[in-house]
Amino acid sequence: MNWSHWIRQTHRWVSVIFIITVVAATFAAVTGQGEESFLYYLPLPPLFLQMLTGIYLFVLPYVVRWRAVRRAS
Repeated sequence: MNWSHWIRQTHRWVSVIFIITVVAATFAAVTGQGEESFLYYLPLPPLFLQMLTGIYLFVLPYVVRWRAVRRAS
């Protein structure tokens, strides 16, 4: 398996984890459970990982095209 496949799979699973944490934090905030300021920061770690993998996946086609042009010339 190559790097891109692992990053794509990681991005998918992190998005699932992010959705679960957002739903759980929202449910806890609505029911009044826990410290509310902590609940705002709960989804941030998966969101940060999702941002990193998303940037990689966004830039990947441009890098592949750029490398192909460099090899052709």
